[in-house]
Amino acid sequence: MSNETTLDSVDRDILFQLRQDGRLTNVELARRVGLTPPPCLRRVKRLEEAGVIAGYRAVLDPHALGRGLEVLVDVEIYAQDRKSFQEFEDTVASYEEVVEFRRMYGRPDYFIRVTVADHAAYEAFITEKLSALPAVLRLESHLTMKEIKTTG
Repeated sequence: MSNETTLDSVDRDILFQLRQDGRLTNVELARRVGLTPPPCLRRVKRLEEAGVIAGYRAVLDPHALGRGLEVLVDVEIYAQDRKSFQEFEDTVASYEEVVEFRRMYGRPDYFIRVTVADHAAYEAFITEKLSALPAVLRLESHLTMKEIKTTG
């Protein structure tokens, strides 16, 4: 049996509008999706309770925070045992520079999105933190030329 929530076109429109601006008032959201405020609020609450809407957050501008350089890093590790994997994951997840961290199927073992101030800060991050970890076998860095789409 599936745990998926059935979404109609109004639900999908609500989700679209909230992805565009999570701070919309219920009145404005209702206006945009063609409902009156009470049924719109009921739908939003249902979507939240079903876990379709997992939360709300602020999307930060990395340039305004002095972290204008974004690097995508592929990481392969030596570790084969669960303890080593967990230690590596706990350490990397604790780094402030790491804004996204995923364990992958196949190669690479991990995908990390890093934001730092500049190339010197990235070099320091790689040499002093990431490549210094005992589990690291190989790192491959990819610098973003142009961000085309992001959903925050």
